[in-house]
Amino acid sequence: MAKPDDRSDNAERIQNAIDNTRENIQETNDYLDEHADEISGQELNNLQHKNTKRKRAIEGFESEYQDEKNQ
Repeated sequence: MAKPDDRSDNAERIQNAIDNTRENIQETNDYLDEHADEISGQELNNLQHKNTKRKRAIEGFESEYQDEKNQ
């Protein structure tokens, strides 16, 4: 028998994903602040690109979070 679809903790899981992603952005920024002069231009671009993608992901997570909170 299939397990029932329990979405009762979706909002909490989405909020955790938002928090973790923000933490990853901060850790990357801290790393860049300390080591930007020691890393290659390519690595710098890669890390900046990752943070841009993370910020977009947060926007999507926040939209999903609002949807879940309104249900």
